[in-house]
Amino acid sequence: MSVHLSVIIPAHNEELRLPATLDRVLGYLSTRDDVWDVWVVDSGSTDQTAAIARAYSERHPQLHLISESRPGKGLAVRRGMLAAPGDYRFICDADLSMPIEQVDRFLPPNLDNVDVAIGSREVEGAVRYNEPVHRHMIGRVFNNLVRVLAVPGIQDTQCGFKCLSAAATEDLFRRLQLEGWTFDVELLYLAQRRGYRIAEVPIDWTHFPGSRVRVLRDSVTMFLDLFRIRYNGLKGVYDQPRLQGDQA
Repeated sequence: MSVHLSVIIPAHNEELRLPATLDRVLGYLSTRDDVWDVWVVDSGSTDQTAAIARAYSERHPQLHLISESRPGKGLAVRRGMLAAPGDYRFICDADLSMPIEQVDRFLPPNLDNVDVAIGSREVEGAVRYNEPVHRHMIGRVFNNLVRVLAVPGIQDTQCGFKCLSAAATEDLFRRLQLEGWTFDVELLYLAQRRGYRIAEVPIDWTHFPGSRVRVLRDSVTMFLDLFRIRYNGLKGVYDQPRLQGDQA
């Protein structure tokens, strides 16, 4: 079964990691028979991220650059997902901590009848490499809170590799309000609420130094975001799509 795959890479100050990631992503996708494209969303970078992506786009017409003046992973992902034309749209972290070859696990025929496929480091078959114990523990504490307050039944909401059908993308991403790290939880909260079929996909995941998450400050913000999501749900904020161009 041939599909049109769009790969969306949010990037904030990723000049050091982006070239190797693009080489691997483009190298792998060029071996596929499917239609594909890559979208790098530069979100408020102050380094050479945009220039690097632009140089690659000049050599690779299937690579596109979106420049967003404001930082925020959720904002960058939303811009890329709604701009991309793919039948399936795959969110890919710029550090490429999951081998890009494993994108096939998220797509037909390997995975059928799923609207939202999320990479998981927790389900059976997943493998973690080089993750510091304290980061794992913080992640598990946060996930327990997520399951109680917003998204029951999902073991890993924060993994940066997710794949959505075009229909699910257009519906869900036009309703999202959060522009930071917790957009993943909001996305899955809405997907469950709107009855989409969700699957956790086991992946091989490697921890690389240089995470953009600031543990103390971002953890507090993400915790408060869980209550914002519940409040927005109760107030009917998600009942209608946002107008194009609206900012949270």
